[in-house]
Amino acid sequence: MRKFLLTLALGMGTLAVGGAALAQTTPAQPAPATPAAPATPAAPAADPSTPVATVGSETLTLGQFDEYFRQLVGRTVNAQGVPLTDDVLPSFNQYRPQILTQFARQQAVLQLARTAGFKPDQAQLDKDLAEAKSGFTDDAEFQDALKSSGFGSLDTFSASLSDGAVYSAYLDSLKGKFKFGDAVVASFYQSNKAAFTHAAQSCAKHILVPTQAEAQDIVKKLSSGAAFADLAKAQSKDPGSAAQGGDLGCLNAGETVAAFDKAAFTGPVTTPQIVQTEFGWHVLVVNSRTAAGMTPLTEVAPKIRDQLAGDAAQKYVNSQIAKIKIATMPEVVTVKADPASADPATPTPAAP
Repeated sequence: MRKFLLTLALGMGTLAVGGAALAQTTPAQPAPATPAAPATPAAPAADPSTPVATVGSETLTLGQFDEYFRQLVGRTVNAQGVPLTDDVLPSFNQYRPQILTQFARQQAVLQLARTAGFKPDQAQLDKDLAEAKSGFTDDAEFQDALKSSGFGSLDTFSASLSDGAVYSAYLDSLKGKFKFGDAVVASFYQSNKAAFTHAAQSCAKHILVPTQAEAQDIVKKLSSGAAFADLAKAQSKDPGSAAQGGDLGCLNAGETVAAFDKAAFTGPVTTPQIVQTEFGWHVLVVNSRTAAGMTPLTEVAPKIRDQLAGDAAQKYVNSQIAKIKIATMPEVVTVKADPASADPATPTPAAP
C-alpha cells in the first residue's frame, strides 16, 4: 500500500483564513483528459522568479506559488487515496487564481506570526521530521512519498513543517486570550444539537498484516506483554495508522468494510481479535464503544470552548490581514483550459 505524508501535511490549506475550499469542492477523481488531446501544462511556462503577488513588502514568485499549488493538490488527492502525479495537476488548473489568493493570505498570516516573535522550535521540527521518516522502510520509499504528496524535495517538506509550527503557535496564543463562561458554552450546545448527536461508535486500534500466521504471532506477543503501539509501528501495513501505533480513533457504525465493522461493534472490548478482510489480516482491539445519541455537555464543553476561541482568533487574524496591503496577479498563474479536455461537471471552489 502506498504511503502518503497525510499525518504531517500540516493542514496548510486552511491556514489562510477564508481560503478557497479546494478539498471540499473538487471531484473525488479528477476527470482525465481526452487521450487525443494534448495535455494541458500543470503550470504556465514562465520564469519561476516572476512575481505573482505582493504581501506587504514581500514579493511572492511563481516558483513559490507552484510549490504551494502542488502541495495543496497533493493533500487533496492523497486524502482520497490517490498519489499525486503530473497528469493529475491539470485537473486543478482552473482553481489556480483562487489558490493564489489563498497562498497570499497564508503568507500574510505568517508575516503576522513572525512579526509577533513566533519562531519554530528546531528540536521539535527535527523530531517531527524523524517521525515522518520512521514510517518508511528506507530513504527511497520516503522520497517517493514526498513526491506522491506534492513535495518537490526534503527542503520543501521541512519548510512546510516550519511554517506550520509558526502558524500553530501563533494561533494557539491568540486562542488563549479568549475565554467563554458556562452560559455561553451551554447556549452554543443547545443551538447546535445536531453537531453533538453521534452514531454508534467503536474506538479501536489495529495492526494489519498479510497473513493469518503473522496475526496469530502478534496476538502471542501481546499476551506476553509486548506494547501494541510498538508492534503496530514495526509491522502494520496500514500507512494511515501505523505511525500512530495502530490507533484508528472512534469509528462510526458502517464506516468500515463489513467484517471489520462487525468485529468492531460486536466483538470483545480490550481483548485482541483476529479479523480477515480484503485488505489482509487485522489484529483488532476495541478500546471502548458508545451507543448512538447526544454527547453530554460535560464531555464536549472543552471542545466548544476551543471552537469558540478558534473562531474569535480567526476573526482577529482577519482584521489584522485587512491591514496588510495584498495584491495578486491571477493572470500570471492562470492556465487556459483545453476545450478538448475540460470537464464541465467540475464544480467551482467556494469564493475566498
